[in-house]
Order: sequence, then C-alpha cells, then structure tokens
Amino acid sequence: MGYKVVVAGATGNVGREMLNILAEREFPVDEIVALASRKSLGTEISFGDKTLKTKDLDTFDFTGWDIALFAIGSDATKIYAPRAAAAGCVVIDNSSLYRYDPQVPLVVPEVNAEAVDGYKAKMIIANPNCSTAQMVVALKPLHDRARIKRVVVATYQSVSGAGKEGIDELWDQTKGIYVPGQEVAPKKFTKQIAFNVIPHIDVFLDDGSTKEEWKMVAETKKILDKSIKVTATCVRVPVFVGHSEAINIEFDEPLDWQEATDILREAPGVLVIDKREPGGYITPVECVGDYATYVSRIRQDPTVDNGLNIWVVSDNLRKGAALNAVQIAEVLGKRCLKKG
Repeated sequence: MGYKVVVAGATGNVGREMLNILAEREFPVDEIVALASRKSLGTEISFGDKTLKTKDLDTFDFTGWDIALFAIGSDATKIYAPRAAAAGCVVIDNSSLYRYDPQVPLVVPEVNAEAVDGYKAKMIIANPNCSTAQMVVALKPLHDRARIKRVVVATYQSVSGAGKEGIDELWDQTKGIYVPGQEVAPKKFTKQIAFNVIPHIDVFLDDGSTKEEWKMVAETKKILDKSIKVTATCVRVPVFVGHSEAINIEFDEPLDWQEATDILREAPGVLVIDKREPGGYITPVECVGDYATYVSRIRQDPTVDNGLNIWVVSDNLRKGAALNAVQIAEVLGKRCLKKG
C-alpha cells in the first residue's frame, strides 16, 4: 500500500521537477494528483509514463490524501497549506512562509532527518532555500568532525531560481544583444542579466543585506547549528540552471584539506570532483539533472587558524527544491507514516 500524493503548483519549474523525481525515485504512490491555479486548469503534465491533467487547487479537497508537495509561493501557501493540514494531509512546503516558524521542521535529510518527527505540531514541513540546502549538505560532515565556527559564502545563483520569468529574461536579453532592434530591457531583474552579474537577490533589509542573504544565515542556524556564524553575499549570474557557492569555513579544531576531502567523499549526497588540474572541478552546466551536491577546489585557507575553502555546485531545481522535498517525503514515510 502506497501513498496518496498531491503536487500543488505542478505547472511551474519546481512542480514539474517534483513529479519527475517522484517517478525517477519510484516513490510508493498509490494515487497522485497535479494541482494548479484555475488559469492552468487541464494542462497536461508528465508523471513517469503517465500523463496527468491538472485540477483546480482552489476547489480541491485534501481529505484522505497523505502528502502534499507545495510549490506555489508564500501567498498561496498561506491559504492552502492550513487547509490541507486541517484535512490530515502533511504539507511539504517549498516556499519561505514556514521556514522560520519554531513549530515547523526545516529539513535537509542528509543533515537533520530526525527533525521530520516534529511535523505533527502543524502538519507542515518546510523545504529550505535553494542556496542553503546545498551548502549545509557540504558543511554537515565537516561540522561533525571539527565544529564550524564561521562561514563566509558568496553565491553564484542561476536565473531559474527566479522562476520561468528569470529564464525567459536571460534568453531574450542574450538573443537581443546580437539582433539589433530586439533588445530587451530588464523587467524581472533590476539590471541586465545577460553577460552580467547582479549582487542582489530578494529585497534589501535595514542592515544593507538582502533577504536571500538573511535566509542563508537563519536557515543554516536552524538546520545545522545555531552557534555557527554565517555571512553571505548572494549574486545572480547568467546561468540557466545550477547554483554555485564559494565557501570559506573556519573550524574550532584543525582539519587539513586531505582529511576534509576524505570526509566529503564518504558524505551522503556529496560527490567530490577535485583533481587540481585544468577542468578538474565541477561547473553548473555539468550538474544539471543530477541529484548530487558537488564539491571541488578543497584547499587550506592559510589566513586563519583552521580554515578551509571549498566550491559547491548543485542543480537548484533538484537538490535546492524538488529533490529535497521528495527526500523529505521519503524520510517522513519511513520514520512516521510507514506505508509503502
């Protein structure tokens, strides 16, 4: 006996990936439904070798359904997640709405799978921000060995993190630069994204940081360890899919790069590609469609005691969103619901 699964926001980038990954990983599904807004009603979506027609999220009755994967944004989640939870359906939410709620577990299964047990408080589990998810997967095994004091991270985030509009704007602007008369002004982003980088993701806060940067700080503390100091600079780059991060780590205890490499090679969800030669590292183009969080450029930082630098790359639509949500569902099933 398997699960009755709902995917809300099934026509978006992340919703489609959720359906793909549920099928790829052979999640034990008895019945599945794809939900979307009324304007997308009846849109056909692939699920393995099946085709689903989307149903109306607004009128859907969650009673009798086990798990709902939400990829609909915070405003809609505020309406529909409590409705699903009240009907006894556990919501795994990809928006930021519940991530900082102390009664809602924020989970990356390779890091804090046991936190899933707290789902009953609100019948909701939060999926972290894409940039946080891949970072904590790489940090966790190192933290277990040598206790991380401080993390300084600069991100290089792809336009797919801004949804279909972000992808379209990069595509259209790139074409427009080469075709006179077809230039495209910035709309989704604050400045031209084609052949450019933009040090601004989400809204600015009073201290000069952006909300994306604040998310990485707050979520790392909640998922991994509240004592870790984190500072982030989040940058949008002209890459379609795949987030990259340059991470500087300071530890309480000595940890050399050779041991760190060995630890990361054995870590769940991590794949080390680090040959210390031209091309011996991973780039975003090579991570697309993969489950792994890739780590390269592992090296000592000689400017601080017990310092390391690493380069981390992952498919943000997968580990940063859809894959992590499905992994949460797998853990929830094994630890708590115990069907399938």
